[in-house]
Amino acid sequence: MSSASTSSRWLRIALPLVLVVIWLAGGSIGGPYFGKVEEVSTNDQSSFLPQSAESTQVQERLDDFLGGDAIPALVVFEGTGSLDIADLEGVQTVADEIGALEGVLEVSPAIPSEDDEAAQVVVSIDASAEVTDIVGEVRELVAADAPDSLRAWVTGPAGFTADLATGFTGIDGLLLLVALGAVFIILVVVYRSPLLPILVLLTSVFALCVALLSVWWLAKAGIVVLNGQVQGILFILVIGAATDYALLYVARFREAIGEGRRRWDAATAAWKGSIEPILASGGTVIAGLLCLLLSDLASNRALGPIASIGIAFAMLSALTFLPALLALVGRAAFWPFIPKTGMAELPADLTQPTRGLWAKLARFVARRARVVWILSTVVLLAASVGVTQLKADGVPASELVLGESQARDGGVVLAEHFPAGSGSPLYVIVSEDDAPEAAQLVAGQDGVDSVGVVADDTPSGQAAVSVEGGELVLAPQGPPGTPAPEPTVDGGDVMLVATLSDAADSLEAEQTVRELRASLADAPFEGIVGGTTAVDLDTNDTSIRDRTVIIPVILVVVLLILMLLLRSVLAPVLLILSVIVSFAAALGVSALVFNHVFGFPGGDPAVPLYGFVFLVALGIDYNIFLMSRVREESLVHGTRRGILRGLVATGGVITSAGLVLAATFAALGVIQILFLVQLAFIVAFGVLLDTFIVRSLLVPALAYDIGRKIWWPSKLSRIDAEDAPADAAPEEMTRAEYRRTLDA
Repeated sequence: MSSASTSSRWLRIALPLVLVVIWLAGGSIGGPYFGKVEEVSTNDQSSFLPQSAESTQVQERLDDFLGGDAIPALVVFEGTGSLDIADLEGVQTVADEIGALEGVLEVSPAIPSEDDEAAQVVVSIDASAEVTDIVGEVRELVAADAPDSLRAWVTGPAGFTADLATGFTGIDGLLLLVALGAVFIILVVVYRSPLLPILVLLTSVFALCVALLSVWWLAKAGIVVLNGQVQGILFILVIGAATDYALLYVARFREAIGEGRRRWDAATAAWKGSIEPILASGGTVIAGLLCLLLSDLASNRALGPIASIGIAFAMLSALTFLPALLALVGRAAFWPFIPKTGMAELPADLTQPTRGLWAKLARFVARRARVVWILSTVVLLAASVGVTQLKADGVPASELVLGESQARDGGVVLAEHFPAGSGSPLYVIVSEDDAPEAAQLVAGQDGVDSVGVVADDTPSGQAAVSVEGGELVLAPQGPPGTPAPEPTVDGGDVMLVATLSDAADSLEAEQTVRELRASLADAPFEGIVGGTTAVDLDTNDTSIRDRTVIIPVILVVVLLILMLLLRSVLAPVLLILSVIVSFAAALGVSALVFNHVFGFPGGDPAVPLYGFVFLVALGIDYNIFLMSRVREESLVHGTRRGILRGLVATGGVITSAGLVLAATFAALGVIQILFLVQLAFIVAFGVLLDTFIVRSLLVPALAYDIGRKIWWPSKLSRIDAEDAPADAAPEEMTRAEYRRTLDA
């Protein structure tokens, strides 16, 4: 044996081993970071807003007026009838105990309701501390020490924050377990092999581990903002995308094994055949995700680079780790159904009777092309009508958690006995000179129950106000004879505190904020409005702006990538149109299901944006897989035969990939957060539409009906092998020869 042969043999063993060791090391380092995500994650909605938002400007000055960045929790007590003195004393005792907890900044006295059937205690919690843990301690204390005659709930913004965080519990355990379990079952059914699914899952899991390691340190450095929502999407996206790319590589590897190649040669041939569509598909997804950098919301903006990092490692793993594993394992990966030599060959003419489901479908498409694409389009357009019923203009915070929520239940009780906006006021900052006029304007606004002002040396930190003779008059805080307090002044400004008549997280309260801002804009003085309700409103408005700006940009970016990949203008335009119609159909059906089956109260404005990003970027993947193979086959067999051969060659792998991606996104539904459940349904259903209707019927039939002109304006649209005999063998014209013909 020559030294060159020996070196080549050792390279074929050493290179895969080195790649496997590198990925094992990366996965071993990144794996433990699953348990450390909470260290760099935040769910503070106000931190996601742009600096230009009014609520952000008010938030930045809360510390100056209130002496600390606090988030209120409301402890509501309710009896079976009127509360007596003993009940109120018991509530006060609990309030004093809460005040002694670490992380609690201030506690109000027990405040009885006007109907004497309930009482509340306002608890200010340090927003920079672990709010969820503090709320948990408050709830434990209340459950243990509340008077036996009363029922109690901990609600308010802090309560909802804690319930939301609890809803994300299991996102790095249960979510991954469900997603990986679903993928494993599908792969076992598809390949009927116990080993290959494990190799594919290892590719996905190690890609996620390394991606999470990178994202964790970026979040630690403050470069990106990581929250539970972004975290869950990252996990699902990496698992789904890495599995899709792995399946494409496996399909090529299986073809090479079926052609009789040895494992190294098969791995190399599969790599050469899959690298272009994988890079094109991954690049398209990354380009679409990076368009989110145009978002004004930090949470949306962070998802772009975070998810792009995940996709990059998914591609890298599918093109290095999996090839290395298969180069070592070889055809044994498919045991017990190992491909036999000759299994990968396709007949030259698929318009004639041929075995196999995809061959039969190809023959059907060839015979009824125009009818197939017209009917497919009509079905998708009919499903799109449901978009008119889509409600995606925001939902109350109380509706975000689909499971049990003490904050939601307590909010209902609070609204029955107190002004519904108690404990979650609006903050209006105006100049000291304009405060009297501003207080009158705010008090006269529909939806505002009462108005106070932040004041020094008061037990509650604020005082009720009235306007007399053009002057702001603060109500005394204490026994008769106590002097009236003075308002807190910072930089010549004072802060008014408005209690809303409606629940602070309701759409009615948001409308009150909108109208109040309009009134202030028309007033002869300046004022800015903040608070929990204002944060919700600004978040919804910013999300609507984001989807209006970003969706067209994504379409243009993806269109340009497809033009470069397919060397055509017409084909990419038709592919983009097919994906748009598919997305509209998915959104239309989802709207009907959300409204009439699940009974959801509405949706976050970001849901359509996220759904569009994933369905367009990921849905176009399957068209890239299909059309890149069609173009490859068209170079030898002509466009129409190339379309049929491409459909048969990619049918199984794309269908498997679609099922896997739909299953992984559906796994988001185990996290009982409204946004994730809605996104899970939209993307899962949309992927299935793309897989079984758009890619299997609409696109092949439309391309077949158009013929060679689908490649316009490239030379392939003018010089085609379609006129060659139908039974021409592939060997009669090689791809290289045909490319030379096109270049001539």
